Amino acid sequence: MVFQGSSVAISHTGKVRSNNQDSGFAGSNLFVVADGMGGHAGGDVASSLAVGRLEALDQPFASTSEAELALRDAIADTAAELIDTVVMRPELAGMGTTVSALLMVDDYAVIAHIGDSRVYLYRDGALTQITTDHTFVQRLVDSGRITPEEARYHPRRSVLMRVLGDMDPDPELDTFIMPTQPGDRWLLCSDGLSGVVDDTHTSKAMGLGLAPGRTADVLLKQALDAGAPDNVTIVLVDVGGQHPLFSGTPTIVGSASNPAGIEVPAARSGRGGWLHPNRQAANEPTHFEPAAEFLEELIEEDRRRARRRRIGWISGLVVVLVLIATVLFAAYQWTQTRYFVGADQDTVVIYRGIQQGIGPISLSSPYEETNISLDDLPSFTRGTVEATISARSLEDAQQIVDRLRTTAETSP
Repeated sequence: MVFQGSSVAISHTGKVRSNNQDSGFAGSNLFVVADGMGGHAGGDVASSLAVGRLEALDQPFASTSEAELALRDAIADTAAELIDTVVMRPELAGMGTTVSALLMVDDYAVIAHIGDSRVYLYRDGALTQITTDHTFVQRLVDSGRITPEEARYHPRRSVLMRVLGDMDPDPELDTFIMPTQPGDRWLLCSDGLSGVVDDTHTSKAMGLGLAPGRTADVLLKQALDAGAPDNVTIVLVDVGGQHPLFSGTPTIVGSASNPAGIEVPAARSGRGGWLHPNRQAANEPTHFEPAAEFLEELIEEDRRRARRRRIGWISGLVVVLVLIATVLFAAYQWTQTRYFVGADQDTVVIYRGIQQGIGPISLSSPYEETNISLDDLPSFTRGTVEATISARSLEDAQQIVDRLRTTAETSP
């Protein structure tokens, strides 16, 4: 059965890149996002080859298991084609692409995924990330070593641990089958969107109730407003719904939309690789390095980074505590230059400090006993002493005591 719903595919170079290495496809039943990597030419070719190979699956399937097998075979064939292409053109060595594909079969969505492009499901007002990123930082998140929020800004967030490339003829895919229902909105996107627009803003855009084209435009604008340092590709699929049904003409965007994009380009000077400097918010190319020793190197680097972060936190905490202690000591020293006159049981006493305290902590102590009995003072004067009398200095406090002594001696 042909999928009943509406869809859109858009792709944008972004504000930093000079070319678009992403490819996207929205057909009658098949929807794909591929994010290429491996230099100016390699990424274009890899994502175009992936979409070109998968495009043949845009047809009704008799069962979900048949569709799942077809996706696996097509992606494996793409890996073989990438390898053959590099054999013919060695200067393209290192190219690869992510693939996130969704194939509708009756009331089910069959999904195949490798890399860090994503598939989301928006249902009943909630956005859920369906696929798991095959990245180094995702492994750190899964092991509890960093939080998802820390992963968004980790310097190694662009390192892929799995990708469709020219070195592995048998790529390790995630495939699964999920039931879908009218009202569902499926979002496939490259990390040019998910890397700069958080899920909260994506969910808000998905919940506006706009047609797929308008919704995709809102999401693209959010990515552009955030700087769009990477190519941005969005494929949005509504299941059923009030918007016009799919027209029957596939939409192909990005590198795959250019007939020349799937051709192997002329040789280029130098040799690019997948190992590039870290990017700022997806600004540098995604790269892939499957070697076990490289993974260990990354893990050790993260351990060093975590140690430096802990040392920084501890040093900062020590500095703050020292500053607090210094301020408190200076404040206490100041209180010890203040004096007041008050009562201690049944006599008048000069106190050093201030009348106020900090909870149970007193900021004053007896400084000088006067031997003036409270009983010798008139009741009003006695109440004033018991309420304490502030003094400007020790000399002032002693003058207050002299006046109290005179009052006690002359009181009847």
